[in-house]
Amino acid sequence: MAAEFDTENSTNRSLLKKQSLVAMIVVLAVIAVLTAILLLRGFLPGRQISNPPGTVGNTAGNLNNGGLFCEYNDVVYFSNPYDDGALYAMAPDESNIRFLSSSVPQNLLAGGDYLYYFQTGVAGSGDFASIASGHGFHRTDLEGRHAVSLSPDIILSGQLVGDYLYLLSSDKEGTEFFKLRCDKSGEKISLADYAVNPSSAADGTIYYAGTLNDHFLYALDTADDIPRQILDTPLWFPMAVGDYVYYLDLNSNYSLRRYQFSTGETQILTSERVDWFNVGSGFVYYQTVGAAPQLKCMRTDGSDEITIAEGNYNHIHMTSRYVYFQDFEDGTLYHSAIGSGSYSVFQAASDAAAKKR
Repeated sequence: MAAEFDTENSTNRSLLKKQSLVAMIVVLAVIAVLTAILLLRGFLPGRQISNPPGTVGNTAGNLNNGGLFCEYNDVVYFSNPYDDGALYAMAPDESNIRFLSSSVPQNLLAGGDYLYYFQTGVAGSGDFASIASGHGFHRTDLEGRHAVSLSPDIILSGQLVGDYLYLLSSDKEGTEFFKLRCDKSGEKISLADYAVNPSSAADGTIYYAGTLNDHFLYALDTADDIPRQILDTPLWFPMAVGDYVYYLDLNSNYSLRRYQFSTGETQILTSERVDWFNVGSGFVYYQTVGAAPQLKCMRTDGSDEITIAEGNYNHIHMTSRYVYFQDFEDGTLYHSAIGSGSYSVFQAASDAAAKKR
């Protein structure tokens, strides 16, 4: 009788273990399914995304210079030329440089919990592999993961304003300026069949140079997407900063000027011909053209002009601490502390790329 009792207990214990194991497997399976659903809801198109009021994806100066740097929430995201343009991140003081993704971004934007950029290829791949990987405008999380394709179009320029992306695309069919919710809910809304550069945005308004009948300054109110003319001076690369818009005057040999919204007055900042410029932290950095081209710096009122470097440079980007620029010939990336007259190779970016390999 005792032996039969022990056998029965053993059978019951075995059955209980099997039931517990089955229950545990069921619980784990349910958790896995719920986790998958949450991930899908978080990263697939269609999730309702709402950005903080006043969200603007990047500065006009950075975007007009390629959008290769973007500072957001004390993090600087950038395309590292020493790693074939791969996406990296770092602190504004250039510490904690780290690799995020092999995607090669342009037109970097940030807002809410996401990064947005136009992918031109994949770092470390040949030309065919880069093309095969697909160009397109993507959204990722702030670590460069979980990429979602928002548009397959070739994007020439774009800006994030509130919950909408304003994008200028071009293909064999022509040019299109349109807007798209950043969560891709709803259809894209076509706004123009001619070039509108949305890079400069402030207080819900996009400032751009006309391209249809003139090159005057226009403002597009994103509340109703209706444009209005602001200034009847032919200009290029307008950058609205505070009470001013900085621009290149087409009637005056592409000299750098600024227009004050509150007074309607125009100020000449330099009479030299300028190719590229950027504005931030109370300074203007600009590349002059001529027999002896130079990268220069001045305060935003045109005072205290200094020469930073001799030669031709482009891709002038600014963060809260540094200005970055590249040699036009060999692509070497340099940096200079904001307001400083000295510069050097951005060696830390090169070291980070070498360490990754």
